[in-house]
Amino acid sequence: MDLQLEGKIIIVSGGAKGIGRGIVKVLAQEKAVPVILGRSEADNLETVAEIQREGGQAFQVVAELSHPEECRQAVESVLDQFGRIDGLVNNAGLNDGVGLENGNYHEFIASLHRNLVHYYLLAHHALPELIKTKGAIVNITSKVAETGQGNTSAYAAANGGRNALTREWAVELLKYGIRVNAIAVAESWTPQYESWIQTLPHPEEKYREITSRIPLGHRMTTPEEIAQTAVFLLSPKSSHTTGQIIHVDGGYVHLDRAI
Repeated sequence: MDLQLEGKIIIVSGGAKGIGRGIVKVLAQEKAVPVILGRSEADNLETVAEIQREGGQAFQVVAELSHPEECRQAVESVLDQFGRIDGLVNNAGLNDGVGLENGNYHEFIASLHRNLVHYYLLAHHALPELIKTKGAIVNITSKVAETGQGNTSAYAAANGGRNALTREWAVELLKYGIRVNAIAVAESWTPQYESWIQTLPHPEEKYREITSRIPLGHRMTTPEEIAQTAVFLLSPKSSHTTGQIIHVDGGYVHLDRAI
């Protein structure tokens, strides 16, 4: 299926690794031009080089997105280079374990900047261009907004905010023909996930326990599977889909564990 994304300039925050990297790769396969926003130039350039070796196009802008001013500068850099923005994927963030009992005000606020505030800022700064192109926005969010997890109040709050902003923006931007959707991720094998599971006393046993609870195939969702849905939501082929929170999770959140 031709997703009609050839030549489209798509910003992907946190696009150098994990789910973001998967989205960048699928965009490039569809002949779009993904622009990675991320703090590590080395990681950004590594992914750009991989895309180019595979015959695609990709570019990068170094930005520490937890710093509000760098969000504005990153969007301006994309415009300076390309003169347009056709889509935005808000993806960057991490489950940083700032809980209710073990956290404090400063850690909580810092976590919101790492995981939520830049979603708003990137969309805000990109909006004038998205209005011109009738672009689409995809927010990557997490199951913890709905299920809870324990000891991660800030990340859960950020993802609740991501879900709420998805529907709020979908309403606000109807008049411009801009579609806004979210993908809720549950258990996906990324470098960040692997690092987390290695901190546990028995990581292999924990991995087996987690995958046994995923109804479809008893395996984790791959970043590529999430990416395929994200790219479809960016494309004109999903032209009447907006305000949706789509769970690409093998049934983890909503299907009975007994199956």
